[in-house]
Amino acid sequence: MKKVSFAALAAVFIIASCSDETTIYSDPSDDVLMESSEAVLENSVVFDNSGVLDIFEEDGLTGKFSLTAKNEEAGDYPLTLVAQIEPPSFNGGENLTASHVYVEGNYAYVSYNTVEDAYVGGIDIIDVRDPNRPRVRSRLYYVNADVNSIAYNDGYVYAVGGVDSEKSVRATSNSFVAKIRASNGYLDTDNILYGFQEGFNANDVKVTSNEVLVTSGRDGYLTVYNKADLTIQNSAPFADLRSVALNGNSIAVLDASKGVDLLDANLQTVRAISIDSDFGSASKRTLDFSDDKIVVSEGSNGAGVYNPNTGSLIEYVPILINPEGVATSDIVTNAVALNQEVLLMANGGAGLCLSEDQGNNTDLVGIIELNGSINFVASKDDYVFAASGKEGLQIIKLNRPDESLVNRCASLSEYKGSSNLQVSQGETKEYRGSKRFNSITVDGSLLLCGSWTTNNSNFINENGLFEMNGVLSVGRNNKRKNITVGKNATFRVEGNLNIYGDLILEDGSTIEFIGEGSVVNIFGSVKKSGTVSVEGQFVDVQNKF
Repeated sequence: MKKVSFAALAAVFIIASCSDETTIYSDPSDDVLMESSEAVLENSVVFDNSGVLDIFEEDGLTGKFSLTAKNEEAGDYPLTLVAQIEPPSFNGGENLTASHVYVEGNYAYVSYNTVEDAYVGGIDIIDVRDPNRPRVRSRLYYVNADVNSIAYNDGYVYAVGGVDSEKSVRATSNSFVAKIRASNGYLDTDNILYGFQEGFNANDVKVTSNEVLVTSGRDGYLTVYNKADLTIQNSAPFADLRSVALNGNSIAVLDASKGVDLLDANLQTVRAISIDSDFGSASKRTLDFSDDKIVVSEGSNGAGVYNPNTGSLIEYVPILINPEGVATSDIVTNAVALNQEVLLMANGGAGLCLSEDQGNNTDLVGIIELNGSINFVASKDDYVFAASGKEGLQIIKLNRPDESLVNRCASLSEYKGSSNLQVSQGETKEYRGSKRFNSITVDGSLLLCGSWTTNNSNFINENGLFEMNGVLSVGRNNKRKNITVGKNATFRVEGNLNIYGDLILEDGSTIEFIGEGSVVNIFGSVKKSGTVSVEGQFVDVQNKF
């Protein structure tokens, strides 16, 4: 293992035998070390729960939240869980939880901390270039520091958190920011730069072209560092800072003691938005800009949406459900994220809420079917990254239809109908769109263009034809479901086919991959009976054919 002294800020190299269990040395001066076992990194990626995600939606009559009923209409947002990244675990750091995630380019940068009084944390860099095979490229452990927030900019990871300054020769305060070189997914700990500031615990970081902005909790500061060498350029005290957000030249900070302050470049308050929500003690809360609005995570009140120009409240987006067996203190909005029309709320023990931003109001969709307490959420392009405490990082694919695909299928009608799609013998049905199904049964001819998921097994019965253009995902690894292609039936695929179960090909059946670049990802088996035909070129992710 390669170790770097956080206290002395000097590089130290020590080689030790590594197994799937990481050993932390007892020397208190060795506060930073890198995971060198490829087996540990590889085994951190877990597919046990991968597959189709349903959404708990509100019943208009009862007001209760449940999964899609058998005969209800097909739902929007056909989501899939790609994989989970388990939190690091080592001797002295067995209770790490995912605290924050930052997505840039081909990589997700994840921070970890501990909920106990001890200071122990970590950093992961996860390669998400291949959505079917995320890989942990690099992992760093802090044995004397929590890492509460993380960002990446121009070849460096910026991590902020809390350090036990009494055990550190160099640390002048408990709140720190670290600048760590990172290239192609790999951390370089040879020359880590550190900055320290007053405050209970550094909890958020934003990076511009020249500056690094850090908030440091109770009795802390918004501190502006020079990006090159982390020397302090400016600072402003606040009673209880939780988060900072940037929008062009505008700076917004969330002070849990009073609300949101909008600052100028000199950190002078130009407008204040008073908020009387209970933000909790030393709890993660964030804010973000959305066009002409500010969205604030407000604990038990859900998310507050404000006009930054007037300071007026536009609306509250409430927490949808109150799960049984979850402490009231854990049912809080910790963070919010926006991706085009989608608003995501990390609601702790109440899960990950998905809503649609309709401009003047927010339309609640439901709660995504995930395990764990959701501490933080980030979303970029077609993916959602949820930091879910001891469940680690959960990578979710939105499965938005490809624009070029939509253009090609523009003449088709958009699907609106039952969540159990059935095509009778002699019928021909063709649709475009993006829906969640319970099941698909084809006795006639069906063409689907777009992105689709099904919770249950699909059947292409004798002499049936099913053609798909786009993305189709079936089942989930902890609830395996199959696609059966019956006698003399044809399944024609152009795009991405994901089966969390088996592909069953009966005598005389054909599966045909057309075009270039089709991908099939089968977690079960390809089962053939009699004479079957597999045609065309495709990428077999799991090597099941």
